[in-house]
Amino acid sequence: MVAAVADVAIPACAAVGIAFALWQWFLVSKVKVSAYAATGNGHRNGGAIFRSEDDDEEDVGMGGDHDEEEEGDGVVAVARCAEIQSAISVGANSFLFTQYKYLAGFTVVFAVVIFLFLGSVHRFSTESRPCQYTAGRTCKPALANAVFSTASFLLGAATSVVSGYLGMRIATYANARTTLEARHGVGRAFSAAFRAGAVMGFLLASLGLLVLYLTIKAFALYYGDDWEGLYESVTGYGLGGSSMALFGRVGGGIYTKAADVGADLVGKVERNIPEDDPRNPAVIADNVGDNVGDIAGMGSDLFGSYAESTCAALFVASISSIGADHDFAAVCYPLLVSAAGLLVCLVTTLFATDLFKVKTVRGVAPALKMQLVVSTVLMTVAALVVTFAALPARFTLFDFGEVKQVRNWHLFLCVAIGLWAGLAIGFTTEYFTSNAYSPVRDVADSCRTGAATNVIFGLALGYKSVIVPVLAIAVSIYVGFTLASIYGIAIAALGMLSTVATGLAIDAYGPISDNAGGIAEMAGMSRRIRQRTDALDAAGNTTAAIGKGFAIGSAALVSLALFGAFVSRAGVADVNVLNPKVFVGLLVGAMLPYWFSAMTMKSVGSAALKMVEEVRRQFATIPGLMEGRATPDYASCVRISTDASLREMMPPGALVLLAPLIVGTFFGVRTLAGLLAGALVSGVQIAISASNSGGAWDNAKKYIEAGASDHAKALGPKGSDAHKAAVIVESGFNRAVLFY
Repeated sequence: MVAAVADVAIPACAAVGIAFALWQWFLVSKVKVSAYAATGNGHRNGGAIFRSEDDDEEDVGMGGDHDEEEEGDGVVAVARCAEIQSAISVGANSFLFTQYKYLAGFTVVFAVVIFLFLGSVHRFSTESRPCQYTAGRTCKPALANAVFSTASFLLGAATSVVSGYLGMRIATYANARTTLEARHGVGRAFSAAFRAGAVMGFLLASLGLLVLYLTIKAFALYYGDDWEGLYESVTGYGLGGSSMALFGRVGGGIYTKAADVGADLVGKVERNIPEDDPRNPAVIADNVGDNVGDIAGMGSDLFGSYAESTCAALFVASISSIGADHDFAAVCYPLLVSAAGLLVCLVTTLFATDLFKVKTVRGVAPALKMQLVVSTVLMTVAALVVTFAALPARFTLFDFGEVKQVRNWHLFLCVAIGLWAGLAIGFTTEYFTSNAYSPVRDVADSCRTGAATNVIFGLALGYKSVIVPVLAIAVSIYVGFTLASIYGIAIAALGMLSTVATGLAIDAYGPISDNAGGIAEMAGMSRRIRQRTDALDAAGNTTAAIGKGFAIGSAALVSLALFGAFVSRAGVADVNVLNPKVFVGLLVGAMLPYWFSAMTMKSVGSAALKMVEEVRRQFATIPGLMEGRATPDYASCVRISTDASLREMMPPGALVLLAPLIVGTFFGVRTLAGLLAGALVSGVQIAISASNSGGAWDNAKKYIEAGASDHAKALGPKGSDAHKAAVIVESGFNRAVLFY
């Protein structure tokens, strides 16, 4: 009976999530943009529109004090917004399709490698073999395992690509609509941006759950009672998602960081023009980068962590007593947790968009914080219900040779500890990256004496911000392993990601708001509208850092669970650091994140150098550009970012994927175990500190620009020495270290 309910509940919840995403998309689409584009009299050039002297006369109050008239002015402003939105959308589409062509070739090659490695273990045998973990049973041939693992890898890669692309589409669809809604108040603009983020969050979580469920059902037609082979082959799904996420984050990151540096250093510092000013040749590339890096890249990243944690938990469950008894509901407990999470996130989203609507600028940050708290509390209750409904009171984990008795409430505690650890990471990230608190204000204050002290304060903030997240991750690992061994750690990671739909909605909200502010500036809309979009953007910078915190924390837990599975599967009894082979691997592994970061940072630096030179060239050689009488060549800047990202994304990705294969092949499993452990421990610390330093530098700059307090006014205004120091560090150092 319970198995039948689970069989219906999992796809039903996924369908509800997809339907809710489409409903949110419909609500966003009610804000019309394109209908007005043809009636505007802006001047088209390369997909963007620029203000002329005639336009100033037609747009009532464009530079005056008639804010209400400016906000009601629709025809020309909407026409400009539509053109700019189209330029951003075309640029993002072009880049992603080109990137996916490159990745298609990699995916095919790596799929062949997976097939050859797995098939060669038993010489591509077509004979049935004794199961490795379930004594007395026969498992399917090694060749079948290689074929189905390769197929699940391709499915995971495809789902990751689709998730990233859909996120980009809704972001470019909603950015101009958020700008236009800002004419009617910050509340409506917030709703448009957050609903669009929810579309991405629910589509990604629902598609990931549904495709994984259908994959299990399809593979079961062949595997039958061989659940060990079935769920082992399904683990390729997580690998496919993570592989695409790696290249998506690197490629999109190089694109957006290079464009950011060029736009800010030349535009703000050298030319003293506003952010997203249409005279800046790099402004379109900058806004395209927000979508391909922070939206598509982050979507693929969180999908990879979600898929890996689910697949790891499923496989461990399949070789336990509940797997031996073929208890579908119990084995698919990870899927049921994710399904319940979709319903919880649906209710949580309504808190922000319908039940407690944002009405003032000050209400934006609390509304986003409420999303974290409400989703965590409701998910704790939902996890309790799912745990006692799906799991037997007591069962045995055959955890790679170790027998452990587990009670169902142990698994509930594992989910809960992951959930609340995620909340702790989120709140810590908010404290260290929001300009509402002293850490960011201290960083802003340090700009009084120049960029050098700003760098020092920002780095110190990042290092200090590591303490609480690492302790939260450590507690999750200890509790999870104590209660349910490796399975407990995987379930804790899944708990942290069980509200991934809400997490992604909050994360995607930031770049959408950032784009909305850029469109408002480029369209020449009123100062009040820009202030509203800036307020949304400032909160979005913090939520983006929170999203990175969740991604890093969950990735750490998932990596440890997979590491434990590898060590046990490889027959390594222990990882003894006194063993020279292990210690050598540990040192090399700890070095890999630095090597990876060096490659990506140099790529960003090289692309940014070309971008800065191109922007300087255009300002120097195009007559009337600075006065707004001429149009920049946006295409050349877009081309620089595109070429650099596509050319430079492969070497870092190859380093990550090939290093374990090379070390394992030539130096053995013990050295490889040390390598993986070193990379995990080193990477987590660096990633958290760099992410929070970057968020703090960004919001310190915006704190000075906003001038919302006496302290901020004393540091400003825009163009002051303190502001220039903030821009230099945020544009250069921040964009580089974020690659950690």
